Amino acid sequence: MAAPGQAARVLIAKPGLDGHDRGAKIVARTLRDAGFEVVFTGIRQRVDTIVATAIQEDVSIVGLSILSGAHLALTTRVIEGLRVADAVDIAVVVGGTVPPADVPRLRAAGAAAVFPTGTSLDAIVAEVHALSDLG
Repeated sequence: MAAPGQAARVLIAKPGLDGHDRGAKIVARTLRDAGFEVVFTGIRQRVDTIVATAIQEDVSIVGLSILSGAHLALTTRVIEGLRVADAVDIAVVVGGTVPPADVPRLRAAGAAAVFPTGTSLDAIVAEVHALSDLG
C-alpha cells in the first residue's frame, strides 16, 4: 500500500514469448494518468525477472499482460515466485486473452483480479485503486 499522499506503484509486465504490447502500454498509460507510478518492463520478460523487478521497485501490484494462452502457468509462476521471495503483500492481476472459464482458476491460483480482453479501462483503474488501498 502506498503511504498517504504517495502514489501506488504498479509494475506492468509482459511475461513469456508474447510480443504484442499495445494493450499493456495503453493500460500502463491509463494507470499513470490516473495517478499511479507505473513501471513498464517491456516484452518477453522472464518470471524471475518480473519478481525481482517487483521487489526492487517496491510495487504494490504486478499487472501481467498475457495474450499467448499461457496465462494460467505464467500467473501461477509469478505468484509462487513472489511467495518464495516473501513478497506476498504484492498483489498480482492479469489481463489479456483469458477465456471466461479460466477466470475462477486464475483467482484460485491467487490472482487478485482478472481483466479479460474487452474490460473497460475505467474498470481496470477502479479495481487497481481498490487493491492499492487495501494494503
